Amino acid sequence: MPTLDLEIEYNNRKRVPEHPAIQERWEKASAALRAEAKCELDKPYGKGERQKYDLFHPKTGAAGPLVVFIHGGYWQRGDRKAYSFVAREFIAQGVSVAVPSYSLCPAVSVIDIVGEMRQCLKALYETTKRRVVVTGNSAGGHLTAAMIATDWSKVGSLPADLVRSGYAISGVFDLAPLIPTSINDAAKLDAAKAREASPLFWPAPSRNRTFVAAAGGDESQEFVRQSLDITAAWSRAGVKAECIVVPSTNHFTIVDELVRPDSAMLARIVAMAKA
Repeated sequence: MPTLDLEIEYNNRKRVPEHPAIQERWEKASAALRAEAKCELDKPYGKGERQKYDLFHPKTGAAGPLVVFIHGGYWQRGDRKAYSFVAREFIAQGVSVAVPSYSLCPAVSVIDIVGEMRQCLKALYETTKRRVVVTGNSAGGHLTAAMIATDWSKVGSLPADLVRSGYAISGVFDLAPLIPTSINDAAKLDAAKAREASPLFWPAPSRNRTFVAAAGGDESQEFVRQSLDITAAWSRAGVKAECIVVPSTNHFTIVDELVRPDSAMLARIVAMAKA
């Protein structure tokens, strides 16, 4: 069997050369939403410069269920302000959306970022008293799995079921394959750090949790494999877990499913939030 070229499998910017145009479109849509939506911007959840979140509310003003969207960028790039656009259809359907930023590698480690997202969800609960559904793309998909697998009793005075369900989009759940790639120039993973930050090797979430891992039909086989592996492992542990492959989408365009009104992905996350 030929050896996989892990750089080709995981370097999505090279796999999707048109990604700058996609991200520029997202940034314009995000700026427009931030200007018109009912929102609270730059809310701190910690003392760090990037430890902030934006909270978007339904136009009705009602305190609806809460979804947290965590942006991607392989833990080394990206910002919440470029991803505000994902809130558009959620708030139209009565769901509030929080979009956080987090510190980036190499200034911090991947496991440090996991800790920051736990801190963010703790702050959100203390502010809103609402449990959350977590979703996110790429690194955000990894962090989604990390949040649903977190033992919240060790984080603070929080409900054990703070995160009852999650929808990970194009996530990496075993980080070891990234070690020999250019992605690791900033991530600074070794075998021990990769395993520590890999939700696939953590104790599975509680049996009453729901988890979906989605990958694009045009993504590399490794992204599909990663989603299949974690949902299979967690299903064996009793979690309601499933893998979904979204046809004709790549690592970037799959995120557009969140703003397509007739998207099955959007409908599923809204249903999770309203359950």
